[in-house]
Amino acid sequence: MIENFYKWHSPHLDREFEMLTFGHSGMPLLLFPTSMGRYYESKDRGLIAAIQWFIEEGKIKVYCPDSFDASSWYNVNVSPAERAYNHTRYDRMLIEEVLPRMQEETGHQRIVAAGCSFGGFHATTFAFRHPEIVSYLFSLSGTFDIKSRVDGHYDENVYYSNPADFMPENQQEALWRMGIILGVPSNDVTRTQNETMSGILAAKNISHWLDVRPEGTHDWPTWRSMLPGYLSLIR
Repeated sequence: MIENFYKWHSPHLDREFEMLTFGHSGMPLLLFPTSMGRYYESKDRGLIAAIQWFIEEGKIKVYCPDSFDASSWYNVNVSPAERAYNHTRYDRMLIEEVLPRMQEETGHQRIVAAGCSFGGFHATTFAFRHPEIVSYLFSLSGTFDIKSRVDGHYDENVYYSNPADFMPENQQEALWRMGIILGVPSNDVTRTQNETMSGILAAKNISHWLDVRPEGTHDWPTWRSMLPGYLSLIR
């Protein structure tokens, strides 16, 4: 399995940024880390090994970017407005610095977005903001309401970073062409948010699968069992 490490100065973030990629060809998968997780987290936690067959067979090429959470949603040393603004900088970095590499290296213009826990928030927010370039969304124990991280502050950056708020009014046609899976164990702390998001999608007649697992916990063994099954549904 081919593994490559990339490091560059990001003009959008004004800092060095790091990313790992796995594979040689296939549909590009943007795999977000959990809260404040690093670019090597999915490898260290065994998630890459769990989907190795898809990588080696050229079904997917995985891109694992670093997080920016310590400068955005989890940075209590800056104002809530700055936290939300910093997330929009991260979003623009992905669109203008990471996405072009994914498209050029794989030949695919549309990608897969996935993540576990807070990575599920990132994957969902990215996919629903940019459905024209996302074919599939796989959220594993994701959350979809960021308002608990902004101490009551609310502005345009918070709104467009909060799927629970912007999705009811989101009319981008590509949403109805996206393959969407919201996976969550039945006893997961994020189950209610997943059921709420499923309700929002259902009200808009957006096809999706709310996969409530009878077993498992909010942890890596569950996610390692989920993701291979979801990837097998890509056509």
